[in-house]
Amino acid sequence: MATREEEIRALIERWAEAVHGGDMEGVIADHADDIVMFDVPPPYQGVRGLDAYRETWPPFFEWQAGGAVFEIESLEVVAGDDVAFAYALLRCGTEREFRDNPDNRLRLTLGLRREGGRWVVAHEHHSFPLTEASTASAEDG
Repeated sequence: MATREEEIRALIERWAEAVHGGDMEGVIADHADDIVMFDVPPPYQGVRGLDAYRETWPPFFEWQAGGAVFEIESLEVVAGDDVAFAYALLRCGTEREFRDNPDNRLRLTLGLRREGGRWVVAHEHHSFPLTEASTASAEDG
């Protein structure tokens, strides 16, 4: 029998594979109906609810289809009986972006809860570190 941590690790790995493959149903599987996501792009107040969460993915899939990767590099899971959290670093970018900034990683934090006997993602947070390149791009825009 898998431990809570192993169950959650498998859930997150399935999710990351679905993201990389552009599989919408796989991406939203195991997410709570009342998911709250804070993402790199706006809206600044975050995304609330499974329908709004689903709407955020098509532009990402389109960008990713141009040759970007989405791969878990490291993943840590801490689980109690009914709630858990996980944090990860992911390679998320194009080959050109990695040439320009090879150390850049997407930071991912997830909050999970037990619902109906299974784990679901209730909160998802993505961020990139602020770098000189990203501040220069923002100033140029």
